[in-house]
Amino acid sequence: MGAVAESLTYEQYLAFSESTEGLWEYHDGVVVAMVAPSSEHARIIGQLIRLIGRSGRQSCVAVPSGLKVRVEATNRTLLPDVTVICGELSRSSTDPQAIVNPVVVIEVLSPSTEAYDQGPKFHQYRRVPSLREYVVVAQDRRFASISRRTGDLWAFEDVEADGTLTLEGAGLQLPLHEIYHDGLGVIVA
Repeated sequence: MGAVAESLTYEQYLAFSESTEGLWEYHDGVVVAMVAPSSEHARIIGQLIRLIGRSGRQSCVAVPSGLKVRVEATNRTLLPDVTVICGELSRSSTDPQAIVNPVVVIEVLSPSTEAYDQGPKFHQYRRVPSLREYVVVAQDRRFASISRRTGDLWAFEDVEADGTLTLEGAGLQLPLHEIYHDGLGVIVA
């Protein structure tokens, strides 16, 4: 991840991100470039979108990276790998291209972003009132970690190997072996 050298207002960020190639997060004045995913990373995102979509739950939709999530409380705009929205879409008052009501956010871990995704980024997502679950999925082994909100507290659950990833906020169960296997074959053994 690389940052733009100068501090920008949110309006300047919007103009910059619309006129510049790539995906950019906004961190209270700092614009940060998001790194292009590996093929494994992209395939896992594709599988998550497909599995959530085929679940049949009509009131929830999974959207791949590119949909901005606005954290109004801390003046941040983040780009999750997968965003699950249930019910109506609520847009940010400061950015009509950003939403403020994700129920589940999923990040596929990359070597370059793992510490950020599990630390500062999770800390920001916790400020989104609608968020019920934050999930990180490994791309080098069959593993997922779920952070689940219950009231003001967060509980944590690790899912390994042939376990099932339960997304209570969206009413879904996703077997890990299906997340890591697509039409091209096994992504991670």
